[in-house]
Amino acid sequence: MMKICRAVSFIVTLLLISSFVSANNKTGFRLENFDYPYPVQFMPLSSQKKQLEMAYMDIKPTAKANGKTIVLFHGKNFCAATWGETIKALAAAGYRVIAMDQIGFCKSSKPVDYQYSFHQLATNSWNLLNKLGIEKAVIVGHSMGGMLATRYALLYPDNVDALFLVNPIGLEDWLAKGVPYVSIKDWYKNQLTLTTKRARAYQQKTYYAGQWRDDYQKWVDMLMIQYRADKEDSAWLSAIHYDMILTQPVVHEFDQLSVPTWLFIGEKDNTAIGKAFVPDDIKKQLGNYPVLARKTAKAIPDSHLILFNDLGHSPQIQEPERFQQALLNALNTVFSKQSE
Repeated sequence: MMKICRAVSFIVTLLLISSFVSANNKTGFRLENFDYPYPVQFMPLSSQKKQLEMAYMDIKPTAKANGKTIVLFHGKNFCAATWGETIKALAAAGYRVIAMDQIGFCKSSKPVDYQYSFHQLATNSWNLLNKLGIEKAVIVGHSMGGMLATRYALLYPDNVDALFLVNPIGLEDWLAKGVPYVSIKDWYKNQLTLTTKRARAYQQKTYYAGQWRDDYQKWVDMLMIQYRADKEDSAWLSAIHYDMILTQPVVHEFDQLSVPTWLFIGEKDNTAIGKAFVPDDIKKQLGNYPVLARKTAKAIPDSHLILFNDLGHSPQIQEPERFQQALLNALNTVFSKQSE
C-alpha cells in the first residue's frame, strides 16, 4: 500500500512539475528561436533595481574599415533584425555597425514593471555604446526609434556624428492635435485582440504602401511569435510602449537639435498613434507625412530631407537597395564635411 501511495505521489509531483513548466514556457517571448542575420550578444544591465540583458549585434566592416560607426535603433513593432539588409550594405562600405534591441523589445529582457521612457532607453543605449568603446557614431532611428534617436541626440550631442531619421513617428503631437489620452488599460484590451491577419493588413497598408511580397511575412511572424509565446505580457508591453510614445513627444524640441540631421521619408506613410480612437474629421489631419516631412525639415537646424514619394513607413525593407544608396550618399556627405 505504501509503495502505491509513493507511486501516486510521484506521478502527481511529475504532473505538477509538467503543468508548471508548460504554464511558464515562454519560448519565443524573447525570440529565442527567431534567427537574426548576425550573431547576437547580450550586455548585462543593472537598471531600476533589475538585472537585465540588452541584446545587440556588433558587425565589423566587410570591406576596408573607415573607422566610423553606425548605430541602428528599431521601431516599436520592429527589431534589430529588420535592419539586416542595411547592415550588410553598411559593413560592405567599411562601417562598423551596432544594431540593438531595446529593453522591453525582441531578444532583450522584457520587464513588465519597468518605467519605460525615451530618456531611460537612450541612457541604456549610451551605456551599451560606452561599454563597446564607441565614443561617437551616426545614430539612425526608424519609426519609434526615430523618437528615441532624437532623444539620444538631445541628451548626448557630443557623442553623435549625425542623426538619421527614417520615417520617424512623433513628427506631430497627437494629443495636442485631438487624440484623446488612451489609458494603458484600454491599450492593453486593444492589443489582446491582435491577430496575424490584422498585423499583416496593417503592415501592408502602412509599411509598404499597399504592396505585399512574400519576404515581408517574416516580419509579421517575428511580431506574432512573441504574442503566441505570451499573449498577456506581450499585449501589456505593447500597451505601455504606446503610452510612452503618446505621452512623451519630441516634436517640440526639434529646434534644439545641434547635430547634422537627415530625414529619410517614404511619403506614403500614414502612421499616427491613437488615430483609431478619433473621429474621421480629426483622423484626416493626422499622419500626413508629405506635410510633416517638410515641416520637420524646416524646424530642425542643419537638416536635409530625402523623399521617397512611392514608399511607405519602412523604405529600408520595401526598397532596400534604393534606401541604402540614399543612406550611403548621406554618410559620404556627413564625413566629407567633417574632413574639410
